[in-house]
Amino acid sequence: MSAPPLIVRCGAFGDMVMLTTLMRVVSARYGSPVDVVSSGGWTPPVLQREPTLGHLQMVTSRKTPYLLCPSQWALVRWLRARGRGPVYLGDTDPEMRALLARGGVREEDIVARDPAGEDAPVLWPDRWLAMGMRDPVARYPVRDVDPVPLRLPRLVVRDEERAEAAEWLSSRGLAGPLVLLQPGNKRTHKRGRLLTADHPKHWDAANWAALAQAVLADLPDAHVLLCGSPPEHPLLEDIHAAAGRHPRVLNAARDLPIPRLLALLERAHSMVSVDTGPAHAAAALGCPLVVLFGAASPDKWRPIGPGPIAVLGGTRGPASRVADLSPPEVIAAWRSLPAREAPARG
Repeated sequence: MSAPPLIVRCGAFGDMVMLTTLMRVVSARYGSPVDVVSSGGWTPPVLQREPTLGHLQMVTSRKTPYLLCPSQWALVRWLRARGRGPVYLGDTDPEMRALLARGGVREEDIVARDPAGEDAPVLWPDRWLAMGMRDPVARYPVRDVDPVPLRLPRLVVRDEERAEAAEWLSSRGLAGPLVLLQPGNKRTHKRGRLLTADHPKHWDAANWAALAQAVLADLPDAHVLLCGSPPEHPLLEDIHAAAGRHPRVLNAARDLPIPRLLALLERAHSMVSVDTGPAHAAAALGCPLVVLFGAASPDKWRPIGPGPIAVLGGTRGPASRVADLSPPEVIAAWRSLPAREAPARG
């Protein structure tokens, strides 16, 4: 009897959201939960709720020399113990290939991501869908599956996470509609204010403040949450100050662990975000969404999901900047989103 199918993919927050498409199609074809090898502190809270997940094996680093990285030793031990089965390799770096070889994974068991043609305008969930329909050279029994219903990434929010988010909202006096703004991403918050201003995904604090003020003018009972990770707190403070420190605008950078963020996205009125991981999470949870693109191609990186999504920018290829967009354009796109009738339930 073969081991469960294995998916290997180390990536950012949004990459893990999109990976659920591959997990679902592989699980459906083999009639089994899937094991995953991955990295990053965001990965467990994103994937551990996914019903198709079997075992999640984490690696702290692929670049660290093997003798200095205990998580690599643990991965190799685990691979050797689990036995043979189909392996879907979503990473292209030689370090991960070397770790799989150390763990006894055979080439004939691997379905590898092909980097050739990745400049083509194909969304990543569609790439994962196609990859999941392929078979390794060493054939394993599979079921006939229609992949189309499995295309959209999926996230699951637990009842206890909904309750915790509701308690947090109550403790902050945040009643009424919630509109989430996501100005930063993992690259901008590491660069400092001066370098961040030159980043393709940067939109000036005054622009975000104008958007927040328009939201509050349209929805007087709403609260605007400025979202981000703790290192992004200064960036969000600039926006909060530009908005006149309005009492209905909250810098939530230090209050958004991923489970709470997902629970808030599930119930939010809407979100406006640069092209980054939380935008993919919002899309997967059906949150009405406006996404602002810079140099990245929307044809490859646009979030998809069951709710309404408006995409702005990215029309000049690598020369595109979110700064090309004006506040009236973004406000109009937000106003065009259909109202959210009821929160989704995972």
